[in-house]
Amino acid sequence: MKSSRLIRGAVAAVLGTLLLTACSGGDGNAAPRGWISDTYDASGAGWTDPDSRPQEVADAIHGHSGSLDRTTGDGMHFLRYADDMVTVSPRAGGSLVEIEDYRSAYNRHRRHVYGVMPDPDSEEFRGGGPGEGK
Repeated sequence: MKSSRLIRGAVAAVLGTLLLTACSGGDGNAAPRGWISDTYDASGAGWTDPDSRPQEVADAIHGHSGSLDRTTGDGMHFLRYADDMVTVSPRAGGSLVEIEDYRSAYNRHRRHVYGVMPDPDSEEFRGGGPGEGK
């Protein structure tokens, strides 16, 4: 009798762990930081592609890991991920790629992203990470 209780308890613990792992959502649409660092040249401000236009670079990043929102302004391309924003800007015939915390990037580029991407200080914003804003 005791061994069947132990087995049922162990099975319940394993199933509970699996369920919690499945519901945690992993990265939750994180910016592809590793892929960007492997694909582009590191620079002091982020990463550069000396030969490709910002549109091409933004398309490649979005193609690798789809962003939640995307917009443009003043030649820059903005890709929103769960907790981050990827900004692709023109730089010396190529592109500069930067990854910033979403709230900081939103405030920095507000004039370009306002009305397209959710304000991180609003009640409808739900990209702040596990449990935040829910």
